[in-house]
Amino acid sequence: MRAFQINEFGIERLALVERPDPSPAANEVVIRSDAWSLNYRDVMVVEGLYNPRMKLPATPLSDTVGEVVEVGAAVKRWKPGDRVMPIFAQRWFDGPPNAEVVRTALGAGPQWDGVFCEASAFDEQALVAVPENLTNAEAATLPCAALTAWNGLVVSGGLKAGDTVLTLGSGGVSVFALQIAKMFGAKVISTSSSDEKLGKLKDLGADEVINYLEHPQWDARVMELTGKRGVDHVVEVGGSGTLSRSVNSARIGGHVAMIGALETSGDFDPVRAFMRSIRLQGIFVGSRAMLEDMLRAFDANEVRPVIDRAFGFEDGPGALEYMRTGSHFGKIVIEH
Repeated sequence: MRAFQINEFGIERLALVERPDPSPAANEVVIRSDAWSLNYRDVMVVEGLYNPRMKLPATPLSDTVGEVVEVGAAVKRWKPGDRVMPIFAQRWFDGPPNAEVVRTALGAGPQWDGVFCEASAFDEQALVAVPENLTNAEAATLPCAALTAWNGLVVSGGLKAGDTVLTLGSGGVSVFALQIAKMFGAKVISTSSSDEKLGKLKDLGADEVINYLEHPQWDARVMELTGKRGVDHVVEVGGSGTLSRSVNSARIGGHVAMIGALETSGDFDPVRAFMRSIRLQGIFVGSRAMLEDMLRAFDANEVRPVIDRAFGFEDGPGALEYMRTGSHFGKIVIEH
């Protein structure tokens, strides 16, 4: 089989190599991958920014969908022909995260190698079924970005009808957050630097949009739009560069789900957070149980992922380079 391998950091140095096909242990299944999706974490891993001391060689990516082609002697959950996707943290099945499950995240080192290869072996417990109504490419977008948004809003945030949600930008997590919020009957305010993307966010259901180039103090605009109350939830993907304004945008007692670190510049003053009783919650994707709950909700509400562009397998580096530009809307996928 073919696989992409990081021998040295840099998208332009990502190598396409030949490897032996995997064989399953007693409790494992082998899947033949048909589709993959990208997260900004993947760019950071390949560039050496996620963990500069990561042992090499290593295979990147955490999200894939494929068909079971071989099962181990003790496997009971799956059979050949089943469509499945691996969970992001391979040992996080339910309950809160801990140090052990965090270390089992796919695609950030050779201990839990990534999935950017044509076939992989997984423990039978570390897979979930692909919903019948979704294509492989659509389903491949769900294990990381969609689940992170679900955890941030539904599990951590306790999202309910009538709440107001602020989303930042138009990447995968933010677009899924918009779709989830509208599914629950919430009001959504979305930001972007592009009027074209703001139009697409409106088409997906955003109630109000803010061009943050036109409104550099977009937190003040959020307060205007909410009658100086602030939003109930902020899906914070920017990091230190946007966290202060996200806190300013939340209501007293509001919730900020901290997900990304796209910007590392900026200062955060904690006084504003505790004086307004803001709850800051770091979000580390989610468990298998959360993913299964989300898939049932998406199926019942006919939520379909938004795919910006699909690349061929051999053009994996081109897909990563496209993600690095930040010009996408929704998810970037790779298809065999």
